[in-house]
Amino acid sequence: MLGDPNRLRDLEIFSLVCSEGSFAAVARATGLSPSAVSKTISRLEDRIGGRLVLRTTRALTLTQEGETFLARTRDILGSIDAAEKEVRGDRVAEGEVRITTSASYATHILYPVLDRLLARHPRLRIVCSVTDQVVDLMGERADLAIRAGEMPSSSLVARSLGRSERVIVAAPGYLERRGTPISARDLEAHDLIGFAYPRRAATWSLVEGGRTVDVGVRPRLCATDGEAIRQMSLSGLGVARLTRFTIAEDLKAGRLVTLLADATVGDEEPFHVVWLGGSRAMPLRLRVILDFLGTEARID
Repeated sequence: MLGDPNRLRDLEIFSLVCSEGSFAAVARATGLSPSAVSKTISRLEDRIGGRLVLRTTRALTLTQEGETFLARTRDILGSIDAAEKEVRGDRVAEGEVRITTSASYATHILYPVLDRLLARHPRLRIVCSVTDQVVDLMGERADLAIRAGEMPSSSLVARSLGRSERVIVAAPGYLERRGTPISARDLEAHDLIGFAYPRRAATWSLVEGGRTVDVGVRPRLCATDGEAIRQMSLSGLGVARLTRFTIAEDLKAGRLVTLLADATVGDEEPFHVVWLGGSRAMPLRLRVILDFLGTEARID
């Protein structure tokens, strides 16, 4: 095995297959035939004794073993690339980095400081994909993702970007028309604005009189991202629960009013930046962005 000259090439082709999503695309990129690419993957599978890729007429899907093997493969290839650059003295961060992020984080945290990152690393190219949905990093070919909420156990590596308090707000004009709720149960008589994706919370857990009160959330208005919900709130369309960093300026200017402040004490949402694979062989273009996010784009 140690003397097999194709071993490293096989790993490179496997990584390309995962990135490109088809044997034909890899064949075009490498000059190989699609059958040669397929045979390479089969050779890898024979070597490890298990399936890495499930093949259909429309798509390629990694098995669980394939996801694990991909993370290790990228570590290995990244280590080789880093070693070569270090010996050459080439330590300039360059290339494209694809980041998927929520609209709220992008608007209020990332975009205002992105010029600093670009000024420090002029050979970087950033592609931002804005969505509040949980994105399959490999399927979307994303390098990094900013995610809100507790992190479930997964193959992703996560780094904390801080936490933000969740508060209940409404516009003064809405409260003039509909009145101000003074208890958690009062919210049920109001127009609530909520998220329109499957993982949304069905209740708002509030604290009242020393006990937890779960308010059923049946929003009259829904949106797929927090920034849209903020705009609906500013337009006086209803009551919303939003992270404080997204509405801090609105509260300061009086465009929104905090409701039931005592009931939301301690209600915080964590934020993380996540990526596939380990950190030992991370390309410099990703490492500098992770370091930047961790110091200048935190939510604390």
